Amino acid sequence: MVRNVIMLKFRSGTTQDQIDTMTSAMDALHVDGLVARTWGMDLGLREGNMSAVATFDFIDEDAYRAYDRHEEHNRIRREPTAPIIERAERCQYRI
Repeated sequence: MVRNVIMLKFRSGTTQDQIDTMTSAMDALHVDGLVARTWGMDLGLREGNMSAVATFDFIDEDAYRAYDRHEEHNRIRREPTAPIIERAERCQYRI
């Protein structure tokens, strides 16, 4: 299995509606080999943290690569996501 972790820093002024639009679009995305996903907003317990984190678990590297190239996934990256993201950090590892 492969876990994809992404940490996001939202731009100043990002609304909850914009965040909900992004997360709803990602939750609606169905890709073969994606077996689990979780989202969470930072609790604000430490200064300087990222705004949110998401994890996506895939059956293998090929499934992750298919997701990364998926047309709808890339539309979601461009449209509801890119305008509200100041910074994104990613990591993929075996679980």
